[in-house]
Amino acid sequence: MRPYSIIYKKRNGVKLEDDEIDFMVSRYSSGELPDYQMSAFLMAAFLKGLDKDETVQLTKAMIASGRTLDLTGLPGIKVDKHSTGGVGDGTSLVLAPLVASCGAVVPMMSGRGLGHTGGTLDKLESIRGFRTDLSVTEFLDKLGDIGVAMIGQTADVAPADKKIYALRDVTATVDSISLISASIMSKKIAEGCDALLLDVKSGSGAFMKSLGGARALAQSMINIGRSFGIDVRAVVTDMNQPLGNCVGNAIELKHAIEVLKGGGAPDFVELVMELGARMVVMAGKAPDNKSARRLLLENLSNGNALKKFGRIIESQGGEPGVIDEPDKYLPQAGSSEAVPSAAAGFVDYINTEQIGLAAIELGAGRRKKEDAIDLAAGITGLKKLGDKVEINEPLAVMHFGAGRSSKEAAALIAGAYKIAPEKPKPQKLIYEEL
Repeated sequence: MRPYSIIYKKRNGVKLEDDEIDFMVSRYSSGELPDYQMSAFLMAAFLKGLDKDETVQLTKAMIASGRTLDLTGLPGIKVDKHSTGGVGDGTSLVLAPLVASCGAVVPMMSGRGLGHTGGTLDKLESIRGFRTDLSVTEFLDKLGDIGVAMIGQTADVAPADKKIYALRDVTATVDSISLISASIMSKKIAEGCDALLLDVKSGSGAFMKSLGGARALAQSMINIGRSFGIDVRAVVTDMNQPLGNCVGNAIELKHAIEVLKGGGAPDFVELVMELGARMVVMAGKAPDNKSARRLLLENLSNGNALKKFGRIIESQGGEPGVIDEPDKYLPQAGSSEAVPSAAAGFVDYINTEQIGLAAIELGAGRRKKEDAIDLAAGITGLKKLGDKVEINEPLAVMHFGAGRSSKEAAALIAGAYKIAPEKPKPQKLIYEEL
């Protein structure tokens, strides 16, 4: 089998055989296939597309490049959640302990922030001592002990995906529905969960800007999951404004603790309830969403969800005092500065991606995977769609460290907001369910 022939075939729009896809992935993973040939293959797949069968086979090949975790020794249905990425989207920080407090087993394997979107691992690591690099044995032990663990992708889970993604990132082949869905699902299936809820974002702060694109991505991932016998469901949710009213790592961690104590931004809490209810139903802990919501509210109000988060923190080496005194134990930014509104009226539009980019300028995110981040940096007090504002009233407050300029971030935030004389119609939080 020759790489040239496979590249030629896909370049001409011909469907590939399973063994041809396996050949390309396995040879590239082992180092036998050079970057230039894999780049050509990815571009051919990007331009000509992969059909459902090819996408499933690509996923299988990436899973086969590494280890698949065996969670069958744990009782019940193991349920996880994946978000395609957004701004202010710290729902995993709340969902993992909340859903686990309802009796579900939640093996949550998350990623780091890249580009304008944040990452769960970075937020967790704002807790002093918290370990996200657990071994597989430690991961399984935590799941058996408290029913939940929150870790990063281990090196031996779908290693081909990691290598291929790095190549896609520098060859303009990232935004392909087939390649994105195979990348996400290879990791989630290798993780060993029985059920997976997908939160697919759509809007100005999402990778998929259009509703149609988000729907197609969701359906592609559902198709892959079902081919592996996994219960995969999806909701398409709004990212035309930041979720909640803050962006950052320690900042979002503090907000998650507020939610677990019964507070938090209304839209953030509502999405947590919507996603959490579906996860509880998928785990077999409630017959329907209405019953599941009652169970979630009960575990929030009685403190069980907060206690579960405390157990996660303690079991993974974090400072347990952060639950009661987040300001004492989370890193704090040295400087704060408000971004004033230049006009009076109502918030009519927010370029959410620009808010995420502003957070990067403040040090809260990374442009490249190897970049260091300032865990204390970020943005609070973000105005929401429909909010009334006066001239010079803050649109947001920036938090950043000594020696860092806030000028570029302030310009991005100010430019992200459009103020109009009339109040816009309320924004939907959930567009549809698949």
